[in-house]
Amino acid sequence: AHVARLKIEGFIGDDRRLQDAIDRARRDPAIRAVLVAIDSPGGSVAGGEALHGALARLGEAKPVVAVMGGVAASAGYMAALPGARIFAREATVTGSIGVILQSFDASELLGSLGVRPETVASGAFKDQPSPFRPLTPEGRQQLERVVRDLHEQFVGRVAAGRAMPVERVRDLADGRVFTGREAMRLGLVDAIGGEAEARAWLAAERQVPAALPVREIELRSFAERTFGA
Repeated sequence: AHVARLKIEGFIGDDRRLQDAIDRARRDPAIRAVLVAIDSPGGSVAGGEALHGALARLGEAKPVVAVMGGVAASAGYMAALPGARIFAREATVTGSIGVILQSFDASELLGSLGVRPETVASGAFKDQPSPFRPLTPEGRQQLERVVRDLHEQFVGRVAAGRAMPVERVRDLADGRVFTGREAMRLGLVDAIGGEAEARAWLAAERQVPAALPVREIELRSFAERTFGA
């Protein structure tokens, strides 16, 4: 028997290997609880959704506790939401509840170079956004529609995970970041602390002995561990 530690670091994408590792941990009877150690500035919306879903399924089988490091923002914060308890350092940077879509317009630069792009698209919005021409007002409306829907999905996950009214979450979901201390005051995290405090909580509230060893959930194959740099 042991406690597993799952590290979520860097950009969060739709990582099939990570999701498979979480599902294996869910089925492993030797794992009594899982510490999700997060140090991530975020990632794609779909990647955050997939990770959130995998951790939510894990949490239905055994205790899951999120432990935030230096940064747990955007999709990194989304990954913490399935935790039965969320710990953050006072100086953790978290929050950033929002969605961003960015492009650029290089049409003037191309024009100055004498380059004129030609586009054949099946519909008026197929090539928007495009670096080859300005975004039209109609194209902007369509992209804003998508961003709003993705944002509402994020808000819904926060409201469900933190048992907060949706309107309260919307007040906080304007993309700003919070320190861990601010996040605790706002109800976005549960307590200030790290892995030691998480282990103490698991022992007191979930009867997971503090003496159990902690083992990393390894994402690399045996060959990668043996021969990788």
